[in-house]
Amino acid sequence: MTGGAGFIGSHLVDRLVEHGDAVIVLDDFSTGRRGNIRRHADSGTVRIVEGTILDDALVETLVGDCDRVFHLAAAVGVAHIIANPLGSIQVNSRGTENILAACARHGRKVLISSSSEVYGRGGRVPMHEDDDRILGSTVIQRWSYATAKALDEHLLLAHAAHGLRGVIVRYFNIYGARMDPEGYGSVMATFVRQALAGDPVTVYGDGLQSRCFTYIDDCIDGTVLAMETQPAEGQVFNIGDATTEMTIDDLARKVIEASSSSSTIVHESYEQHFGAGFEDTRRRVPSAARAAERLGWTAHVGLDEGLRLTLESWEQVGAV
Repeated sequence: MTGGAGFIGSHLVDRLVEHGDAVIVLDDFSTGRRGNIRRHADSGTVRIVEGTILDDALVETLVGDCDRVFHLAAAVGVAHIIANPLGSIQVNSRGTENILAACARHGRKVLISSSSEVYGRGGRVPMHEDDDRILGSTVIQRWSYATAKALDEHLLLAHAAHGLRGVIVRYFNIYGARMDPEGYGSVMATFVRQALAGDPVTVYGDGLQSRCFTYIDDCIDGTVLAMETQPAEGQVFNIGDATTEMTIDDLARKVIEASSSSSTIVHESYEQHFGAGFEDTRRRVPSAARAAERLGWTAHVGLDEGLRLTLESWEQVGAV
């Protein structure tokens, strides 16, 4: 597994170990944490390899040692993408190319994690896997992540046409225990950190942009089902809970209330934080009909319950 020490990856490692699998994790620890999977490494059920997916020789060796590959490694987070667009594009495109080429040579089934970002500005709502993509100008670096993840999908589907067994999952705002407190790619993580610390909760823009939030356990259920469902091969699946759609302003209020925080909400312009010319998506809502029909997947953890579990986990480990 690539990216197995990260937020989503470490939960997937937990699930695979529970199922009795021996797991190899390749991670460069740029955002992942050894502590997320240390107990498995100590028990001998997980082998940790520190390295990058840009190292094609290393990828080749490790893929050869596996029977299937979950590819979750990526440069994520709008701030990171804008700060280092070249490095992010290289990891998110060339790295995936290395993974897929090795899987094709060794005949390994592969799942790649994509993102709701591929929809760009969005068109119709809810968003279906086969909908058109609407992106801004290439001079706006914010869209390079969406472009790179879409290229990942094109690469897998092109390999699949030549016999590679693979599947794609598009995640929609996953949250839960082990989110990075700095919120490198998660508005939920940022809000929880700020609220638990009693700091102002920062909302960009007018706060009326809306998103849907998917609890980590539901995300892992969908990911495992996508890998294990043979008829799903060569297809793309949204993994997102449309029932949780909420404006960012309302999410900030909900987090403050759920955490009994004294925080107030402050608004900051996109330009103040991301620089001039930043563009955002007004509304992002998935259709999960394909996942329900072909994988038997539906989200079960509502936002109130998921937020409660998230807050409990952060307070237990002193994440802030």
